[in-house]
Amino acid sequence: MPTWPGTLPTSPEGPGYSEVLPNTLIRTNMDAGPPKVRQKFTAGVRPFTMSWMLTKAQVATLDTFYVTTLKGGALSFDGLAQPRTQAAVTFRFVEPPTYAYLGPDTWRAQTKMEILP
Repeated sequence: MPTWPGTLPTSPEGPGYSEVLPNTLIRTNMDAGPPKVRQKFTAGVRPFTMSWMLTKAQVATLDTFYVTTLKGGALSFDGLAQPRTQAAVTFRFVEPPTYAYLGPDTWRAQTKMEILP
């Protein structure tokens, strides 16, 4: 399994970080009364948005990792801990990284990923 490149930061930037609990429920609307709700899965993916401060060289590394190593985001990867708990987990990109130029050799990468159960 691919691993997060060692030349990239392992902790996301605080202000650009958010996570959501997995949604494991299914809701079924009824003809009358409130919808019925039940658990469909015992484990689900946990979505994350993370922001990273990168150099130009690190942007190139993240590009190569996403496009080549992960086959355009189709593969999951290890080597990056869950940011809040520091537990070892398996991540997968939900969409390609986006970049914002902040100044000479400074870029902000925005990533949307998920932790796989």
